[in-house]
Amino acid sequence: MLLQVILVLIVVGVLLWLVNNYIPMDSKIKGILNAVVVILVVLWLLQAFGILGSLRSVGVH
Repeated sequence: MLLQVILVLIVVGVLLWLVNNYIPMDSKIKGILNAVVVILVVLWLLQAFGILGSLRSVGVH
């Protein structure tokens, strides 16, 4: 499990680096893309470690 998480983080990081360096885009678009990728990775990590699942059960009844 931990090895899979590390591998996914490396792959996502390399892909984001490649996009940032080799695809010409406006810096604002790159910033938005980077923010979206980071948010998605953080949410995925929270879900992978079981934190997000417990947070979903918290709500206003």
